[in-house]
Amino acid sequence: MGAFCSKEEIDRHRSDPSAWDSYIPNYGEGNPYYEPLLPPTYGLTYTDFSPSAPPYPEDSHTDSSATTSPSSTYDRLLCQICFVNSKDTAFGCGHLSSRLRSEGYYGGVRLVLLICKHFYKHCKDNGINLRPENFTLSYDTNIPRQAGLSGSSAIVAAALGCLLDFYNVRHLIKVETRPNLILGAEKELGIVAGLQDRVAQVYGGLVYMDFSKEHMDKLGHGIYTPMDVTLLPPLHLIYAENPSDSGKVHSTVWQRWHDGDEFIISTMKEVADIAAKGQSVILQKNWRRLAELMNRNFDLRRRMFGDKCLGDLNIEMVEVARGVGAASKFTGSGGAVVVFCPDGPSQVKRLGDKCRKAGFIIEPIQVVPSCLNDVDLQTLSK
Repeated sequence: MGAFCSKEEIDRHRSDPSAWDSYIPNYGEGNPYYEPLLPPTYGLTYTDFSPSAPPYPEDSHTDSSATTSPSSTYDRLLCQICFVNSKDTAFGCGHLSSRLRSEGYYGGVRLVLLICKHFYKHCKDNGINLRPENFTLSYDTNIPRQAGLSGSSAIVAAALGCLLDFYNVRHLIKVETRPNLILGAEKELGIVAGLQDRVAQVYGGLVYMDFSKEHMDKLGHGIYTPMDVTLLPPLHLIYAENPSDSGKVHSTVWQRWHDGDEFIISTMKEVADIAAKGQSVILQKNWRRLAELMNRNFDLRRRMFGDKCLGDLNIEMVEVARGVGAASKFTGSGGAVVVFCPDGPSQVKRLGDKCRKAGFIIEPIQVVPSCLNDVDLQTLSK
């Protein structure tokens, strides 16, 4: 059953909310399945009054002690569609259609909702009181989608930062635990990932991460050591406009890890060793050795995942860089690579020419300093 409301009817209902009862028969506090109905600005209210309509789930009852089934005359309210006609709206169906073509149906809204859920649960579990105030969260991003540049977790990390400040609880939630909150929200959506990108986004700048088992078991997180960003040599980013799917890339390797595959476990250990060696060579400014480690990182990934899983386009980006003698590795799971040209500007120019010819985008990387403020620093473990 549907009820379309004209503007005149809407105005009447605004002045007399009880008039909505004419559209929802017997829908009120006398019904054990009562929930407040918010009148739409303009819209269609759809109600299922059929005897075969499924009942509400138990956790949606406002009266958990009610055991009487609702009358077969009105089994449940299914949904309410509200359409707000605003002159300030900058886009309509055409804009929405274009956005769906480029971004799909599953944008960042679900990520924002989930970090709110995980943030609230963390606060509740740890006795952190949140003042009862409402808020609106919106997001925008210029991170290329599915390019291995942590676009999803960036939205979640930014939303978490907003929540910390809105509720003034930044001093109560340790910096080290924030990446776990972000990852928890993403995992609920089935996103297969680790803590690395989330640590980088929470801390900002250049961070050495030690995920040794003893630290993870004892602390629930790794040991994260910020480093001076000026230590880094000039780096470049290459990415393709045709995105990859990091979830598919990760899937089998994660399963093999959990199944105890010795090859995967030993190779992952070597990847971790490369990170430790990388910290040392950066501090020593041993750039030739850094280039070797970057190339080794990709070679190990290629051995684990295989060419079919990595994809021809991703492999081509690495080979374009290596073709001019530059070092390269994935920034994440595919879609973009970070490149180091140890021979300097002339090598960078040759790389740029090769990228443009291959149809890739190349940009110099600007590493920003740590984004932690004084309040954040006070929460760090000593």
